[in-house]
Amino acid sequence: MARVDPAVAAARTAVRAALSGLGPDDLVLVACSGGADSLALAAAVAFEARRVGRSVRSRGHAVRAGAVVVDHGLQAGSADVAARAAEQCRALGLDPVLVRRPDLPGGADSAGPEAAARTMRYRAFEEAAAETSARRVLLGHTLDDQAEQVLLGLARGAGARSLAGMPRERGVFRRPFLGLRRAQTEAVCAASGLDFWTDPTNLLPDAGPGAAPADGPGGDGGFTPLRTQVRGRVLPVLEATLGPGVAEALARTADQARDDADLLDSLAADLLARAGAAASGTTAVTAAAEDGAAGQDNTGAEPGEHALDVGVLAAAHPALRRRALRLAALAAGCRPTDTTTRHVDALDAFVVSWSGQGPAGLPGGARARRACGRLFLRAAPTGTSDGWTGVRPPTTTQE
Repeated sequence: MARVDPAVAAARTAVRAALSGLGPDDLVLVACSGGADSLALAAAVAFEARRVGRSVRSRGHAVRAGAVVVDHGLQAGSADVAARAAEQCRALGLDPVLVRRPDLPGGADSAGPEAAARTMRYRAFEEAAAETSARRVLLGHTLDDQAEQVLLGLARGAGARSLAGMPRERGVFRRPFLGLRRAQTEAVCAASGLDFWTDPTNLLPDAGPGAAPADGPGGDGGFTPLRTQVRGRVLPVLEATLGPGVAEALARTADQARDDADLLDSLAADLLARAGAAASGTTAVTAAAEDGAAGQDNTGAEPGEHALDVGVLAAAHPALRRRALRLAALAAGCRPTDTTTRHVDALDAFVVSWSGQGPAGLPGGARARRACGRLFLRAAPTGTSDGWTGVRPPTTTQE
């Protein structure tokens, strides 16, 4: 029997676990950009989809495997890249293979075109899954991506949640390659005869032919993404200074932190629910007596605001309260990557250091103020029509 390349074997093993539990004829989609990570994932899925549940006691069964390719149209030649990615997926035997070109929202995006494209990309994945009744959508993020994510979260001061990195599972999405290095996915492509595309925005300006110029990705006058700079400059320096294994250590930290973060976020969501319920029942007389002495107008909620009871929040442990306040900001439409310790400090001051201070600005145009014993949050423009996006634990700083 022919020897299987070690990288190919590792990729297949990772995918095997991600396909576990699927029934005969269930459909799984591979999110494929044409890069090494997603093409390697497509190759492993094409092989493993024929033998789900196979063991010494079972022949297993086949599941259907397809792909979805998203072309943002942000770079010259992107349509050709998408077409080539789709062609290679079909050659691997994936079916259906969908190509989507979503329209990016108009107007300025506070997090830039990269974040807007990511939002539209995930929306396209979800729509493709709904359209085809796919049970799972597999993403090609690797251990290197996870390490970069943790470093970016730490640098932004995003709190302990940033240490949890990207989840292996979220809804319909799975990330089977979080234990594989980027070099392994390139080796899979080489062993499988796949021609992968290198996104120029993933290269530093001085990284050789095809790299993004110093003034922006794709030569369009933008900027070199922070993730690219972490990948090309920060991690190599850490490896050179601290020794090999830094990326693996960061990825292990994410795995260890996720369970803790999930539990704390669940407790924080419960705290917010109680604070919201109590705010709805707080009497105007009691609230006015509390805040009136501090010079605050005795006003109630304005249209588009969500109220939280200050007393319930103040009685909670500081660590849980601050996590709940960050979660409240996210529920009001603030981006996780933009919501820093400074914003949480401002919200916490309304609860435990109240001295009549005025409203506080939050990312994306959200606002917070205190009045009548309540903390009021007005949603960012991306919030729902009633001014609140809903309270739920965040899954990650970047999906």
